[in-house]
Amino acid sequence: MTSQLDAGIAPAGSAQLTLRRLILYVLLFALVVIAAIGLSGLLERLFSTEAVLASADVAGLSRSLAFTLIGGPLAALLWWFVWKRLEDPAERGTAAWGLYLTAVYAVSLFVSTTSLLGMAANFIGRQEPQWHGLLSTGLVWAAIWIWHRWMWRHPVKHPLNLDDIPAVIGWVYGLLVGAIAAITVLGGLLDVAIRGFVSLTPAAESWWQPLLRALVWAVGGGVIWWWHWYRGGGRKLQTTLVDVALIGAGIFAAGITALVGAGVALFVLLRWVFDRTGPLNELLAPLGPAIAALAIGALVWRYHRVSGSARSVATRRAGLLVTAGVALAAAASGVGVVINAALAMAVSPLAGGGTRTLLLGGLSSLLVGGPVWWRAWKPARQPRTAEAIPPGRRIYLIVFFGVSAVVALIALLVIGYRLFEFLLGDVSQGSLLDRVRAPLGLLTAAGFVAAYHFALWRRERVLLAAAAAAAPAATKAGTIRHVVLVTSERHEPLVKAITDATGARVTVWKRAGAGRGPAPSAGGLPGEPEPGAQLVSALAGITATNVLVVTGQGAGIEVIPIETGTKG
Repeated sequence: MTSQLDAGIAPAGSAQLTLRRLILYVLLFALVVIAAIGLSGLLERLFSTEAVLASADVAGLSRSLAFTLIGGPLAALLWWFVWKRLEDPAERGTAAWGLYLTAVYAVSLFVSTTSLLGMAANFIGRQEPQWHGLLSTGLVWAAIWIWHRWMWRHPVKHPLNLDDIPAVIGWVYGLLVGAIAAITVLGGLLDVAIRGFVSLTPAAESWWQPLLRALVWAVGGGVIWWWHWYRGGGRKLQTTLVDVALIGAGIFAAGITALVGAGVALFVLLRWVFDRTGPLNELLAPLGPAIAALAIGALVWRYHRVSGSARSVATRRAGLLVTAGVALAAAASGVGVVINAALAMAVSPLAGGGTRTLLLGGLSSLLVGGPVWWRAWKPARQPRTAEAIPPGRRIYLIVFFGVSAVVALIALLVIGYRLFEFLLGDVSQGSLLDRVRAPLGLLTAAGFVAAYHFALWRRERVLLAAAAAAAPAATKAGTIRHVVLVTSERHEPLVKAITDATGARVTVWKRAGAGRGPAPSAGGLPGEPEPGAQLVSALAGITATNVLVVTGQGAGIEVIPIETGTKG
């Protein structure tokens, strides 16, 4: 009876402790924000040139004083209480401590950098720059950022969980800010070089002033990225979150930027050659920003592609799949637009520049996305055996089949709606083909993508099923009953492979000195067999009753038969 009561009390106590920590850190976060708002308001009045602090804005001054003199001491007192409790390793290992540091670190970094960079940019070409509020806000939140960075890097009281999130937030934020501002600067310079000194801004400003302001943001974003990527150790972290951020920001976002820039640049050039209907100055307007997006996006993509090559096999494989997916989306969109334009020309052979422009846009997207997809996906070199199929590839096939099938279904519904609208409505309002050409082009492209990925998925499913059926037969002649697996990797896939192949009982021993590192992958790059398949192949032909299997990071698989009676 007592044990049952203890079992019921323990989960309740754990839940109450988690709730108490959550409330404690939420309250500390709120008090830090309140104190920061109040102190920045007082500093803004101190930096202003007026001699009277409380002139007409009595309410604002009262709010700043209340926030500073009440919220500040309360925040300091609560922080002291929390800081003393962090001497307990159990408190440092809670997710609440890591979440609090991440939230305040991110907010203070965003607010301080945007305020200080905005203040620096406002001094360029502005007659009366508004710097008092920006400087006060930037200084206060910069101090909070330094304070929480010190806690994050503290040798004893640093968080044991979620300790990689601040570095990831910092370098992703700096990368985005720096890349966008760099595209603005380079695009403006190229626009001036291509079209001459065009009025980029109102006449009160020179053409170089907004570019110089963007350059301030580009330099600031680059410094933030460098600080967290190199000094903060972001590039050395071997965690799943870092891999996801590297693929999402460095490959996915950069790849989309480069492809869009290349597509727009090619579109402008094609229009310049085949569809010069408007003024040349307006026609060439998107060319400079497009070339800048192509250059910066390709540079960022290439850098993170090279950085990812030194990481885990799963990360490299995911980078290739993401690149192939982005390029395929661009190529499929181009196919749909080309079909749309071709149907428009079939309906009205004397169509004007609008249809020609539409056709050139589709060709641009297809000519840019098609070669990139071909190089990343390599359709002529698809896996021909089950061992050559990496696990992430089947997820990619399922995702693309599902998305394209949904798009095709929506396009089919739109076609049906247009068909019934034509039959039931006034037939004098255009032809049926003209009404359905846009969704028909989308349906054709999405249907082709869905059919292609479904065919690949079904073919590889047959290969895997055949390999699974043949695996037990390969070891059927053996008499393996007990396998001792010595590994430093994630052992579940290996245990499952041994059990499925031999039916033997498996005992897992962890290698000594297996430290924290990249998550073990279940397979290699396209064409490389996964560890489970390698292990099954190594066990083939073994007739011993007891077998010792030794694996490890960077090592092969060693199979050692053990004589009957050896203790395992």
